[in-house]
Amino acid sequence: MSGLRLALTVVAASLTCALPARAAAQSSYVYCDNGLRCFKAPCPSNSALDLATGKIVKGVSIDTSGLPQKDKAMTEASDALYAGKIVVRGSIERRAQTITGKDYSLPWLVATGIVRTAKDSERKHCSAYRP
Repeated sequence: MSGLRLALTVVAASLTCALPARAAAQSSYVYCDNGLRCFKAPCPSNSALDLATGKIVKGVSIDTSGLPQKDKAMTEASDALYAGKIVVRGSIERRAQTITGKDYSLPWLVATGIVRTAKDSERKHCSAYRP
């Protein structure tokens, strides 16, 4: 019985340690149409500014399927997402895609929530930005 208890304790401790690591992988991003147009796939028309690092990820697509329903409704009802008007919580992951017979590993912003309205200074990489 004590062996089982020890095993359960180890599993619980492992899960507890793993959860903060996953949360740390998430960041806040300003995703938007950057004004570049596609001439051939993959398309560089969207980008995301990582607010933690200041790095702009170019050619990123967004996956909003993990957003809570109220956040998803907000992004579908307006141009806020593509105009860079909102800060999205999520993480960047690479996904394999085949485009016109070629294999690519493309960046995807996997959105998990809307944090707040974006500041003008955070929207400078967006085509809709007007100072």
